[in-house]
Amino acid sequence: MADQKAALMDELHGHYLEDLEVGMTALYAKTVSEADIVLFAGISGDINPVHLNHEFANETMFEGPIAHGVLTASFISTVVGTKLPGPGCIYVTQTLTFRAPVRAGDTVQARATIAKIDPEKRRVTLDTVCSVGETVVLDGEAVVMVPRRN
Repeated sequence: MADQKAALMDELHGHYLEDLEVGMTALYAKTVSEADIVLFAGISGDINPVHLNHEFANETMFEGPIAHGVLTASFISTVVGTKLPGPGCIYVTQTLTFRAPVRAGDTVQARATIAKIDPEKRRVTLDTVCSVGETVVLDGEAVVMVPRRN
């Protein structure tokens, strides 16, 4: 029974610290819908009309509704938590610089690339970027704690 549980945990687990190398990259892509924006507003409580009210948003510098910046940033969490390093890692920090708006219908590509590994502290630093086409919409850096194999 213990062997079955250990095997299941290994199947669920992402990369261990020993598996990682500087330069490794993972990507997640998502087309943002109006429903995503409305659902995120409901979950987060951020009902800023720049996200939800076309008339209001049309009068802003964005000339129309935009997705929540943190909704876009959450796609980085998807890459980190499901792909690189993946299940088992824990966020320590994330810096973000918002560079351009995201709108319903845009496909966001979130990419995380390992920039540094600190084996002593079990910390991995990743360069994080979200883009729509050739336009970088946000970038930053994540630091995560990654378990060792043993």
